[in-house]
Amino acid sequence: MNRIDRLYAVVEELRAAGPRGRTARQLAGHFEVSVRTIERDLSALGQAGVPLATKQGRAGGFTLDRSMSLPPLNFTPREAAAVAVALTRGEHVLFRRDARSALLKIVAAMPERSLAEARATAEKVRLLVQPAADPDAEIAERIWRAVRDNHVLRIRYIDVGGVETEREVEPQHVVVGPNGSYLTAWCHLREDERVFRLDRITHAERTASLPRPQRIVPEPVVDGHETKLPASALRPEVLLRTPT
Repeated sequence: MNRIDRLYAVVEELRAAGPRGRTARQLAGHFEVSVRTIERDLSALGQAGVPLATKQGRAGGFTLDRSMSLPPLNFTPREAAAVAVALTRGEHVLFRRDARSALLKIVAAMPERSLAEARATAEKVRLLVQPAADPDAEIAERIWRAVRDNHVLRIRYIDVGGVETEREVEPQHVVVGPNGSYLTAWCHLREDERVFRLDRITHAERTASLPRPQRIVPEPVVDGHETKLPASALRPEVLLRTPT
């Protein structure tokens, strides 16, 4: 069992234990790992936002703290399955950890019966796997921070012909697609909008240069394809007027 599977399984074991909880030693014995490994797992779950509580007293141990979980959201089984499918399909190196922590929170909050129905629904869905090169995680994170904070980057980029160039760019958007992910930016070298595949960026560092003032950032177009704005999914007014 890999660590991600074990983290989900630890949540399930604590759910099954109810208010009695489980000690780190009991969990270690159940999963056939060391107590130290379980302690690291519990720490990771806590950092991910899973509502863990520590039991006081001789027995000690850990439980799921229902007072800090998400029952007011009242996910239906189909809603939970839809979220799981969406997060799995959209898994990207920039958001992989966040997607998994979100799913862990949902799993921890749902009643067992609803969770079983959600699993049964999700198990009927298959996602088409389209292999795409993952960008370097550290470089991708630097690029993401530059996009978020509006900083100029110096990058080294290998084009489709294998030629590497160094240039300063003003990052605009990260575009996530089924066949790869891209950075759209204003390129100082070409003095124009450019699209860069993230997996072809071999180096990225923040510079002291300032971006152009009051620049109009166009909606990105990659290989002739328009892009969709996921932020609209966080705006209730947009969801309410979207046809179902």
